[in-house]
Parts: sequence; structure tokens; C-alpha cells
Amino acid sequence: MALNTSNTVGRGALSLSPRFLRAVLQTVLTVCVTFIGLLFVTFVIGRVMPIDPVLAVVGDKASEEIYQAARLEMGLDQPLYIQFAYYLGDVLRGDLGTSLLTARPVAEDIARVFPATLELATIATLFGVLFGIPMGVLAAVNQGRWPDQVVRVLGLFGYSMPVFWLGLIGLLVFYGVLGWVGGPGRLDIFYEGMIPQVTGAILIDSLIAGDLEIFANAVSHIVLPAAVLGYYSIAYISRMTRSFMLEQLSQEYITTARVKGISETQVIWRHALGNVLVPLITVIALSYAQLLEGSVLTETVFAWPGLGFYITNALLSADMSAVLGGTVVVGAVFVGLNLLSDLLYRLVDPRAR
Repeated sequence: MALNTSNTVGRGALSLSPRFLRAVLQTVLTVCVTFIGLLFVTFVIGRVMPIDPVLAVVGDKASEEIYQAARLEMGLDQPLYIQFAYYLGDVLRGDLGTSLLTARPVAEDIARVFPATLELATIATLFGVLFGIPMGVLAAVNQGRWPDQVVRVLGLFGYSMPVFWLGLIGLLVFYGVLGWVGGPGRLDIFYEGMIPQVTGAILIDSLIAGDLEIFANAVSHIVLPAAVLGYYSIAYISRMTRSFMLEQLSQEYITTARVKGISETQVIWRHALGNVLVPLITVIALSYAQLLEGSVLTETVFAWPGLGFYITNALLSADMSAVLGGTVVVGAVFVGLNLLSDLLYRLVDPRAR
């Protein structure tokens, strides 16, 4: 491999060939098919769950006439393929049903709570990138020595410890005993509703409002759940970075660079790491998607009013419209991030075109 591979990858990144465009169209088509499959699986789950959607609406004390009328109104007398066609059309129009718990459209509820999950997962992913990549590089450069062992043990703990246990311990130590962070929720009760919601992300909205006191309070509340959630991202990204770096450090161009007298810092951080940034894009995107969909327990422990907390409450209340709507949104985000990572991969690396 030539020594300037990373520079070669950068040149021509913006040249969009017909082959590249065809690949993009194929990817988009695959994503559309995947999304329809996701809707089908969600639809089937809603039908096999041991919860009668009619009873959830009319109640168990309704008469048989009311029950049958509601069943006809909901279209449950139709064959399953027709019901799925109606369900598909509703979702494509943005209609995810009405929540029994809030009596509002599920789409409106999700639009209200999803920014909190997005904010939490984004900061957790930043933790994963800022700490995971250097830790993975450090482990690869010191393969078999104590820094490598420390990083691998920390990664093992990240995969092994239950998130709810880690969250409870974090609350006990850093909030209950030391008082270094804020407690559950996004803000202290005193600050609730004091700033207008513009984006739904409390950190951004407080900065827009110019209220640094609320911003500081929001930071104190988000830092612990983001760190707990980000620990799993750190474990995943550091492990994958270590694996990619070990592969690159064994290549001939690394040996050639060292023989030519290039400093070890440039060899590692410019040439070796530069060539693993392309697959790392996919790793970071997948980690981000996993944090968005896997924040249910974290949000429950920290009473974080996000999508995971919303889905949990809906499930406990047998509110299947809200549960399935939230599931569809999480799946759509996961599919979208996969599409984005694939497109970025093709843009950055001309060999993938």
C-alpha cells in the first residue's frame, strides 16, 4: 500500500460517477425495502401481542355491540393483508395512531420526547468518540502490554455491567454521596417550564434563551446519564478501533514509513489512523443508532423524559399504539443512520464506488 493512501482517499471524494449514483440508488431501494419489512414486523408484533386493541379502546366493561362497532371502526374485521395496507398508508402519512395514555397523536408525543433522547445519545456518542478512539489507538500501539490490558478490561466491563446497575451506582455515588451532579430528570423542578422550547434539546434551548443558569443546571443533569450510556459506546468504539489499527500497523507501508524516518506520531495518527477512519464512520454510526434504541433502561433509571421512557410507560399501560409507534421511529432512525454511514463511506473512499 502506498504511503499516501489517506491523501488518495481524500482526492476525488467529491467526484460522483454514474457507478456511484447507481450504488446510491440501489442503497436507497434496499433501505425502502428494509423499512417496509420493519413495518411488517411491527404490524405482526401488534397482532400477536396478548393485548386486545379493541378492549384497550372501549374498556373491558363495554357491551358486545360497542365492542363489535369499535372493531369494525378499527378495520380489524378485514383480512390481515388489507389491515397491513391500511397500516402502511397511515405510517407513510405520518399517522402512528392515538395514544391511550395521553389522548394525543402518537406522532406528536414522539416529536415532543424524541429530542431528549437525541440529546442524550448525541452527547454519549461524543464521549464514545473522544475517549474510545484514543483508547483503541493506545491499546493497538501497546499490544500485549499493560495499556492494552487496561483498555481491554475496561471494554469488557462496559459490555458486562448492566446499564441499570451502573446508573443506580452512579446516582448513589455522584449524586447522593458526593453531590457532583444533578439528580434524575433533565432539570431541577424549579427550572421546569422557564424557557421556551425551540428545538426540544434543553442545552440548545437554554443557550438560545441566553439563560446560562439553566444551561449549567441542564449540564449537571445530563452528564451522568450521558456518561453511563457513553461507557458502552466507549467500549464498542475502542474495541473496533484497536482491531482496525492492529490490521493497519501490520501493513508494509507502515514499516516503509518507519524505515524512511517518519516520526512514530505521524505514522500512527496520520497514516495508520487515517486509513481506519473510513470503517470507523460505520462503527460510530452504528454505535449512535444503538444508543438511540438502547437508552430505555438508562432513561428509566434517570427519569429522563425521552423516547425510551415514553415507550416503557406506554408498554406498562398497554398503550400499543404508542409502543408500536415508538418502535417504528427507532427502527427508522436505525435504518436512516445505516444509509447515512453507507453514503459517507462511499463519498470518503473511492474504492467503495
